[in-house]
Amino acid sequence: MTGHEIRTDSQMNDQDDAETEAPKKRSKLPLVLGLVLALVGGGGGFLATYSGMILGDSGAAEAENAEAPEAQVADVAFVAVDPLVIGIGRGGTARHLRFSAQLEVPRAAEDEVRALLPRVVDVMNTYLRAVDVTDLQDPAALIRLRAQLLRRVQVVTGISRVHDLLVMEFVVT
Repeated sequence: MTGHEIRTDSQMNDQDDAETEAPKKRSKLPLVLGLVLALVGGGGGFLATYSGMILGDSGAAEAENAEAPEAQVADVAFVAVDPLVIGIGRGGTARHLRFSAQLEVPRAAEDEVRALLPRVVDVMNTYLRAVDVTDLQDPAALIRLRAQLLRRVQVVTGISRVHDLLVMEFVVT
């Protein structure tokens, strides 16, 4: 042969196969293993949080509350807040909100909270005047208002002095 080799079809196919051979597929084991570990970790985190091992021990708090319910009831006093009539809305949509509440306080702090009632009424008045009429029409409005008012009252009186705010009257006219 004179410098040129003649290749047969089988030799050409072998060479083409070697050149165009697809890369090997990667294993899916790391992906599956990662997914399984994520699920196990998520489930374990949920269980730890739900059982109270993380972010508080709800079981101990429930056991403490179950031990002495009579002591908790006997140690509570209620301080009445003067009823409020608040103008809400503007112009032709002017309306009024009649609001009265009582504060649940430890019996030992009753006199201290009574002494702070003018500040408590001021905080309630200021907050309720800022509320929009449309916010009051929402079914969950009372829950939000109660939580916001309780937080503001606790800022004025101290968290340990007021345990709860009970809404006695909430009427928009």
